[in-house]
Amino acid sequence: MACLHDHSCEDHDCSSDWSLYQHIDLPKVSALNEAVPGSVKSVFKAWEQRLNSSGEHLESNDGDPELLVYIPFTSDVKIKSISIVGGADGTSPSKMRVFINRDGIDFSDAQGMQAVQEWDLVENLQGVLEYQTRYSKFQSVANITLHFPDNFGGETTQIHYIGLKGEATQLKRDVVATIVYEVMPNPSDHKTKAETGGGISHVE
Repeated sequence: MACLHDHSCEDHDCSSDWSLYQHIDLPKVSALNEAVPGSVKSVFKAWEQRLNSSGEHLESNDGDPELLVYIPFTSDVKIKSISIVGGADGTSPSKMRVFINRDGIDFSDAQGMQAVQEWDLVENLQGVLEYQTRYSKFQSVANITLHFPDNFGGETTQIHYIGLKGEATQLKRDVVATIVYEVMPNPSDHKTKAETGGGISHVE
């Protein structure tokens, strides 16, 4: 489902709503079938820069409009909606399919797998549309893969901006902290057990 903004960005801080790009592990972002290797990284930017097309953009190879974009995060996130700004003259993607927490997906995998959610897109050259997720399915997202199988008739598919609205949970950092605590227990805990005659039990 695509929806328009329900408020004026002059009266509301849209940039903070679309700030998940700050939690993307950008060096690990990748795309299959991109014409210029590494160009996918250029589409993740601040909301107010979404219409800035003077720089790089993501484009598929000539005659093949399909794109697959892998987006890992630095901490688990919850995703409420997605915004896509594509190219003009039929080069905007016409469909988007999403997979969550699946590493190493290629085109054959994507074509044969059931997506968590998919949308029929419309040309969004002004960046005013967003596609709402089934929010309950987009919790604890460590990585997300976006599959764009086709466009509106162009020789290539172009994407200038991918925006993600939601919040970071910081879950990964908490898990790491818990593991460190368990691996390196407090010495006073052992002293207490020794003094009281307690033993250490092992969980099978």
